Amino acid sequence: MAPTSPESQAATLLGRDDPAPFVVFGEGGTAPALIVCDHASRAFPRALDRLGLDELPTWQHIAWDIGAGELARGLAHALGAPAVLAGYSRLVVDCNRAPGAADAIRPESDGWLIPGNQHLTAEARRARLATIFDPYHDCIAAMLAGFRARETVPLLVAVHSFSPVVGGQQRPWHAGVLWNHDEANARRLLAGLRGQAGLVVGDNEPYSGKHPGNYTIDHHANENGLPHVCIEVRQDLLGSPAGLERWVRLLARVIGDILDD
Repeated sequence: MAPTSPESQAATLLGRDDPAPFVVFGEGGTAPALIVCDHASRAFPRALDRLGLDELPTWQHIAWDIGAGELARGLAHALGAPAVLAGYSRLVVDCNRAPGAADAIRPESDGWLIPGNQHLTAEARRARLATIFDPYHDCIAAMLAGFRARETVPLLVAVHSFSPVVGGQQRPWHAGVLWNHDEANARRLLAGLRGQAGLVVGDNEPYSGKHPGNYTIDHHANENGLPHVCIEVRQDLLGSPAGLERWVRLLARVIGDILDD
């Protein structure tokens, strides 16, 4: 029997009942901003059988940014801006890693072995990129092209969340602002958040925007000279409707001020 081609693998990876590789929210929004969320979903294509994992780890941070999708949708609604949300778990393919990076499809994450990611063939890897990664980034590129056609320079806003404890150590930050090239807007976002009493806001914490691995910002914003910010919010602060609403309101006000500036 002839081997399955990458094209046919890609064609069969997503079935009729599987989610789309991305979701566009608030497409008619007129604010000069585009919200993106690379890790919004914990979904897996049925054909991949949850990558051989039990259900428990798929609810944890290894599979998605808990609360980030809801925060991105709420922020898009509050700002009146469009949003693009990735449709699948980062364990299937990480939409915030360069497609050729070793950690774009992880064989292990946070101590969990990912059975369905062991010894992937080049064809299987390309099928995931063609089916999930490429459509998501093509959509972001198309949305940005729409801003250019309207002669509008948008602020690209990347939304993430982080776990409150790593390796038994409590993380002290309520939120973090990650940045590399666009320090000016990062400083505006930091100042706005730090103006809230009681908030501990990390400057390139708990992760650094200067390290490799922030593909979405690098590819869509830095390569095109677009203003941008990247926000991380601690997951336990997004676990209730009240907490989520608080962060939507706070970020919408601070980012709204940046857009007005």
